[in-house]
Amino acid sequence: MSTPHASPQSVIAGTPVSAGRVVGTVKAMAGPVTEPSPGSQVPVDSSPEAEAQRIKDAAAAVKAQLSERAATASGSAKDVLKATALMASDPTLTKSAVKLVKNSGLSAERAVWEAADGVVEQLVSLGGYMAERAADVRDVRNRIVAELRGEQAPGIPASETPFVLVAVDLAPADTATLDPAKVLALVTSDGGPQSHTAILARQLGLPAVVAAPGADKVESGTEVYVDGAAGTMSLTVSDEQREAARKFAELAANPLVFDGDGRLADGTRVPLRANIGSAADARAAAEKKAQGVGLFRTEFLFLDREDEPSVEEQTASYAEIFSAFGGAGAAGAAGAAGAAEAERPKITVRTLDAGADKPLPFLTEAGEPNPALGVRGYRTHTRSLEVLTNQLAAISAAAQTTGADVWVMAPMIATVPEAKHFAQLCADAGIEHAGVMVEVPSAAIRAESILGECEFASIGTNDLTQYAMAADRMLGALAELNDPWQPAVLDLVKATHVGAAAAAASSGEERSVGVCGEAAGDPALAVVLVGLGVNSLSMTPRSLPAVAEVLKSVTLEQARDLAELALEQASAAEARDAVRAALPILEDLGL
Repeated sequence: MSTPHASPQSVIAGTPVSAGRVVGTVKAMAGPVTEPSPGSQVPVDSSPEAEAQRIKDAAAAVKAQLSERAATASGSAKDVLKATALMASDPTLTKSAVKLVKNSGLSAERAVWEAADGVVEQLVSLGGYMAERAADVRDVRNRIVAELRGEQAPGIPASETPFVLVAVDLAPADTATLDPAKVLALVTSDGGPQSHTAILARQLGLPAVVAAPGADKVESGTEVYVDGAAGTMSLTVSDEQREAARKFAELAANPLVFDGDGRLADGTRVPLRANIGSAADARAAAEKKAQGVGLFRTEFLFLDREDEPSVEEQTASYAEIFSAFGGAGAAGAAGAAGAAEAERPKITVRTLDAGADKPLPFLTEAGEPNPALGVRGYRTHTRSLEVLTNQLAAISAAAQTTGADVWVMAPMIATVPEAKHFAQLCADAGIEHAGVMVEVPSAAIRAESILGECEFASIGTNDLTQYAMAADRMLGALAELNDPWQPAVLDLVKATHVGAAAAAASSGEERSVGVCGEAAGDPALAVVLVGLGVNSLSMTPRSLPAVAEVLKSVTLEQARDLAELALEQASAAEARDAVRAALPILEDLGL
């Protein structure tokens, strides 16, 4: 007998971040570590010196645990765990806690709690991205206090069988160690579409929903149906939903494979490239037959350093990454995309995007009142032009060494003079192809003039959305606004294409527009982006097969019609629903 359809009261709705449909049993994250009693003092059987040593030992133990987990992780997970491990041994936190023990006689647990609160208060006062780091500090605080008490630290619950994980939100260290073999899906009541939770869930291929109020109240043991594409969790499971979950499981067991040739049904070529941040990422992308790199994030060489890496060090690192796609081995990576492109897939490099959530001691200043709107990306050259020119020299040298087809773009370009200056710096360094990131609405609005000065544009939908909608992309409370399906954001994508076409007509030379934000990895939205005039898409390699499969189901004319359909809608949710309803292949693929 069929289970009745879930009533509206039995459906918890949130923001979709990773497609997929599963039926499973809920396991909830353990509750937070309880706060030590205010004013709790050094125990009578201990001493301030002993309590201080306990703090140092506990912090070291937490760092070791996180470092051990980082050693077995890879990609972004490794980076997150390493960063959290370093935070656990941050002298600012431990020294403040030790001082509270010795000067105020507080117990080790209370001293760590109050010291962390002090750090959190400082970060929150800075606002924006820095405020988001407060969650990381609280996570480290909780782990140290749990270690001091001999309790189990907060984390993913242990289970012998697969389950649906529900939580208020996940700390980066927890998210980074999600085991896809055990966690069927992820649903959080807080968090945003660009949080650590969302980004790593996409990379792991886990169906995920964030900003779903009430999700954390669902009791462990409850059977639920999670639809990552719709952004819902149903507490009553119908037969139709079980069938949808079965089809998704069948797809997961027999995954789609990208053949290295992104095309529409009418043969229109749409190169599908990869977003990478390391040599390991580049090799993995090549193995997945990505048609080059649409976004190479170069920050990995600069983070967690007190000084700038040398030109020689940068050159060697870039050359290692370029060689994964450049030269003789590129034909296999590019697959059937054509002989000329198979020899030299395009590698698009983003110059250093420092500032905001990526402060660098040698380049950025602490204490900006609003770092997201501050001196970040290309703007840091006003403080140290040499850092940018050194990086361009290294990129140029690595391109020459490997023979790779390297295109270089600057983040946070907002004006025509900025684009002109960057293009000249690239020319001075011997870099043939210079472009810009379109993340600031002014760049989209003035695309014709900006692309009169440089050769290409790549749209970063994550930042473009938060700036267009005035919604911090890390805040779960603003998740509905911070959605790339917002018609206003799609208008800006279209404006960029229109400007590029006008610049091409004026110059007689091609002006390409790509998308390298998270939006490109959404198969339905990928169709809309192509319909709006986007020439190429770049995403996490895991998304390539599904995007390719959906794109080859539509013609360019159909993609344009779907783009117009999305633009006619009043909200992001309505735009998503309208387009998905017109793409039955999504249902067939369990997406």
